[in-house]
Amino acid sequence: MPYVTTSDGTEIFYKDWGSGRPVVFSHGWPLNADAWDNQMHLVASHGYRAIAHDRRGHGRSSQPWDGNAMDTYADDLAQLIETLDLRDAVLVGHSTGGGEVTRYIGRHGTSRVSKAVLLGAVPPLMLKTDDNPEGLPIEVFDGIRAGVSNDRSQFYKDLAVPFYGYNRPGAEVSQGVIDAFWLWSMQVGVKGALDCIRAFSETDFVEDLKSFDIPTLIAHGDDDQIVPFVASAPKAAELVKDATLKVYPGAPHGLAGAFEREFNDDLLAFLAS
Repeated sequence: MPYVTTSDGTEIFYKDWGSGRPVVFSHGWPLNADAWDNQMHLVASHGYRAIAHDRRGHGRSSQPWDGNAMDTYADDLAQLIETLDLRDAVLVGHSTGGGEVTRYIGRHGTSRVSKAVLLGAVPPLMLKTDDNPEGLPIEVFDGIRAGVSNDRSQFYKDLAVPFYGYNRPGAEVSQGVIDAFWLWSMQVGVKGALDCIRAFSETDFVEDLKSFDIPTLIAHGDDDQIVPFVASAPKAAELVKDATLKVYPGAPHGLAGAFEREFNDDLLAFLAS
């Protein structure tokens, strides 16, 4: 399997499908690159090169004790992009992956990047503070930490339900999607999972967003129960100079069903624009 070795010796697994202009996908917590398989197949089938990696601590990548923080995640992404010598790339990040993409641009600029997509992404800041009253209180994230620490298997099974909006009236529940979510989640090491909770919830991305100088699609479901819409997408769109905000009415956090199909169409249109 293909790996990139980072400066601290961490091995980052990645997939590389198709050929053409590179589209690089960053996944959410606590998943891995497999969560992007449908979109990778889609863009690779339309003449693009699709690349997705497992974040350190997740999936098939190494599980180092240290380095599970947003700066390092961004630097790992930079190492991947530079090792594969990607240019004119489109970066696509979901949830925590949207934070990773945002911090990458903040730290490494856009010399190799031409567009970005932030889907259900955590920036500008998830945590409730005096300056961010729309955020979630620290007790929410403490509860996530407790769930991972005490019975992570059951916690991940339970988390999949609001993640995909399956607790909403009339939702078409897929047990297969829930099972896949659990399988991917169980592959992340406990230390990496716990550290990543802090990374995605407490990292402030305001200055990173201000540094964007490329066309950016910011897409978010307004019924997102994981990354609340009011604290994320509208604020991010105000900070990014060349942003297009796409709101999916009634859509959940995770890609599934009609929401996934609509996003796929928007993704292809944005790539071609």
